[in-house]
Amino acid sequence: MSEQYAKWPEPGDLVIATVKTVMDYGAYATLDEHNGKRGFLHISEIASARIRNVRDFVRENQKLVLKVVRVDTEKGHIDLSLRRVTKREKIEKIKSWKKERKGEALLYVVAERAGLTKEAAYEKVGAVLEEKYGLYEGFEKALKEGTESLTSLNIPEDLAKIIFAVADERIKVKTVKVRGILEMRCRQPNGVRCIQEAFKSAKKTQGTKDAAIEFSVIAAPKYRVQVSADNWKRAEEVLEKISETVVTNITNAGGQGAFRREK
Repeated sequence: MSEQYAKWPEPGDLVIATVKTVMDYGAYATLDEHNGKRGFLHISEIASARIRNVRDFVRENQKLVLKVVRVDTEKGHIDLSLRRVTKREKIEKIKSWKKERKGEALLYVVAERAGLTKEAAYEKVGAVLEEKYGLYEGFEKALKEGTESLTSLNIPEDLAKIIFAVADERIKVKTVKVRGILEMRCRQPNGVRCIQEAFKSAKKTQGTKDAAIEFSVIAAPKYRVQVSADNWKRAEEVLEKISETVVTNITNAGGQGAFRREK
């Protein structure tokens, strides 16, 4: 569907391949992401140890994560390796491949609802999302930020609404939560208001669309701040920024503040 499917892979690329023919000296496999182009997996590239029987390691119709070793576009040859793929590379490749397939499935639903062919839907929507965010990630962004994230890319509003509706129905966004304790004191006559304003101002300046911030009272002078986001890195980043801003605000107002991360 993407132009990537028609392209030749590059040496060093990780590819998803389906084993088609197994022989005594290796196996032939088709590259799922490159329009079914065929590559060869030599017995020496299957495992580091000596192999007696290739079928002990690969079999027909098996899907593998392989690394591209050499590419000869003139002869149409692609040499592949299994032994050069690390466990981490395999996990990450499978994860990204599954996301790509989910994105394609979502785009097909959009095409059906919009009365478009799959090719037209890719041209009008898929290519734009793929270039800017990644196809599946584009649907996730639409769900989190609304149709504005799509219309800003010149995607027609009617299609943007369909994309949002499909994302809302088919994607379940996982969130993580991180928390911390803020100790806030202000002995000024309007101390309570200063503390309230410190929280309010921090939330206004540090609030983001991709993270939810909540403050709650534990027992004065202790307050809890909780940040919800779709990944740990982003949640921790927002928690750090919001807590620093609150402490700065109360200090500037003549009070004292301190923060500690809650486990």
